[in-house]
Amino acid sequence: MELKEGMKAPPFTGVNQNGKTVSLKNLAGKKIILYFYPKALTAGCTKETVNLSENYELLKTKGFEVIGVSPDPVEKQKKFHDKYNVPFDLIADENKKIINAYGVWGKKKMYGREYEGVHRTTFIINENGKIEHIIRKVKTGDHATQILKLYE
Repeated sequence: MELKEGMKAPPFTGVNQNGKTVSLKNLAGKKIILYFYPKALTAGCTKETVNLSENYELLKTKGFEVIGVSPDPVEKQKKFHDKYNVPFDLIADENKKIINAYGVWGKKKMYGREYEGVHRTTFIINENGKIEHIIRKVKTGDHATQILKLYE
């Protein structure tokens, strides 16, 4: 079943870059920017994460908490997190439990080659745990502005 705006966000529990547990339940009452990216330390994913990092304080003043998710192992998330001074959690979802719950894994095409991977997608979850917005066409270099424009 495809997730739609207005639906309850699937609950999740994952492990962040430091091996600590992060769950939707523990973030109840907060607005969450849950963004899924294909692979840590690659050009597009770095651009998106750096953009959200640079705008993190602004996003926080607007009441948002940011969480990134990719199928990378904890060690790679830690390297990514530390290299770019990411101020928020990056979840290592190696078994793709969260990725599948949010329906962002599937067929992709690049240079004429088909493969399975993460579709870059952002879910904005409100304080009541409902999906307020889904962004499927992410502007990696200007993602924070793209999100903030939804709330003007």
